[in-house]
Amino acid sequence: MSLNEIYTELIRYHNKNPKNRKDIPNATIKERGHNPSCGDDIILHIKIEGDIVVDAGFTGVGCAISQASASIMIDLIRGKKIEEIVNILETFLGMIKKDVDDEEQLNVLGDAAYFKNISNMPARVKCGVLPWHSLKIALEKIK
Repeated sequence: MSLNEIYTELIRYHNKNPKNRKDIPNATIKERGHNPSCGDDIILHIKIEGDIVVDAGFTGVGCAISQASASIMIDLIRGKKIEEIVNILETFLGMIKKDVDDEEQLNVLGDAAYFKNISNMPARVKCGVLPWHSLKIALEKIK
């Protein structure tokens, strides 16, 4: 199975299995991300207790890439401390900008590392990073 096949299968799986597509009652923060050029529009729902994200979800509409990226990101951040999430976030955005390519460093991304290929598809970059930029803004608000 090639990387492109895994990438496509992974996106299809997360897009069709909306386990993370949910509102979180009593979320600590909700952050909207919108890409006016393609219409992707998501809202992140994040519940924080102490310095740990105890639950997260997303609602909204968008292409398969934005929806899969949001779902995979939520799998990564749930149950983690804020400082761990900041490291994951910076690694992901660095990977997309091609500033981070060390395989060991990319291990913190789990399945999100498969989005590395979108950095070669400029039209899809904004779709893939939309939830991550929304997360960045949300984390800046809780500081």
